[in-house]
Amino acid sequence: MTGRHSWFGPLADPAGDAGHEDHPERVGFFTDTSVCIGCKACEVACKEWNGVPDDGFDLLGMSFDNTGSLGADSWRHVAFVEQPGAPVDLGLPSFELPGATGEGEREDFRWLMSSDVCKHCTHAGCLDVCPTGALFRTEFGSVVVQSDICNGCGYCVSACPYGVIDRREGDGRAWKCTLCYDRLGDGLEPACAKACPTDSIQFGPLDELRARANERVAHLHEEGTTQARLYGADPDDGVGGDGAFFLLLDDPEVYGLPPDPVVPTRDAGSMWRHAAVAAGAFVMAAATAFIGRRGR
Repeated sequence: MTGRHSWFGPLADPAGDAGHEDHPERVGFFTDTSVCIGCKACEVACKEWNGVPDDGFDLLGMSFDNTGSLGADSWRHVAFVEQPGAPVDLGLPSFELPGATGEGEREDFRWLMSSDVCKHCTHAGCLDVCPTGALFRTEFGSVVVQSDICNGCGYCVSACPYGVIDRREGDGRAWKCTLCYDRLGDGLEPACAKACPTDSIQFGPLDELRARANERVAHLHEEGTTQARLYGADPDDGVGGDGAFFLLLDDPEVYGLPPDPVVPTRDAGSMWRHAAVAAGAFVMAAATAFIGRRGR
């Protein structure tokens, strides 16, 4: 257990809090979007290793983003964000397209690319609300769904601040990234990180990844890319920090990420305490009124 604290209490040991003794270091993902090339090798590797069904092929209009978002059949989603007229050179792929203002005029644009995944939150709302115990915290700190126990109630879907977990059509049960739990048990890295050709997806102990990510952001700032920032690495955010965090080159909303994610069950404890106090006051008032009437 570390000495760091937030409103969630002691941090960085969700596996220990779940009852795992002598557990390994907490591991996770650091995704550096500045070197993502949008090859989708991570999506393919995830589907192949985990047997995730095909989710169709829809280019969403003129975009190369054929999955659209994370879901029961997309445990990895490579987002393609096209930004026409992007004025800042971030070293990303940029092209010239025919402009809309007149024949022969051209307009620059850039692509922002990012491989999204379940965040394996320090404080996971999906885990809090599951009534059957289908979701559990592993010894590695990740959150996994046991499909044979899931009853398809969907409570976890609404409890996820990132919109990650979803129920599979025709199945009804909830599915999401497992951080390749079976591979971790054999000392292997997750399939998506193994397949990434640019090391955009990096896997390892979270403390090491955070230190590496801070160095990377500082390096990009020195080179003039001041838009670079980390997302999900702050242990004092609304989920207590993510087990999968990102280096972004624009605002989170641009990538389809919530700017200030908050786990819905964060204040559940204090809400129940206030409800108990209110209920107690109501009982006392009713008892006082009853005794007063009998005394007349």
